[in-house]
Amino acid sequence: MEEVTKYILAILVLIVGYFLGIYLKKLTADEQVIGRKYFRIIAIVSATLSLSGLMAGKDWMLFTFAFIAIVTSRSLK
Repeated sequence: MEEVTKYILAILVLIVGYFLGIYLKKLTADEQVIGRKYFRIIAIVSATLSLSGLMAGKDWMLFTFAFIAIVTSRSLK
């Protein structure tokens, strides 16, 4: 039961990250023009490291980098 609770909580945090990314996009519209390529690099590196965490079986790595990838990818849309 602990594992299920841990994964549900992690998924809820990722959902919050999605909305947090949208909110930050509205707050930082001027910085997005200057740092667009850096946001793209951060999103790609985070997604790659998240997949690495999935393959290695390290949940902390999977969810940490997935959160970063989700928040930064919202700035690219």
